[in-house]
Amino acid sequence: MRELEAIVSKMDEGSLGLEDSLTAYRRGADLIRQCQTALEAVREQVQVLDGAVLRPLAAQEGKDADAA
Repeated sequence: MRELEAIVSKMDEGSLGLEDSLTAYRRGADLIRQCQTALEAVREQVQVLDGAVLRPLAAQEGKDADAA
């Protein structure tokens, strides 16, 4: 995030040339994708910890135990 904020700040200043701006934009887009991937992984972990993902599995295990 810090690197992304630094890139945005440099681009907002207007001090970068065209080629440097394009390079910074590409790097920023890559960083955004990385952040989105990390956020999605954390979101999935929270769902597991919250039990939203495990509830259907636990219900199925109960049925399997009854059948045995």
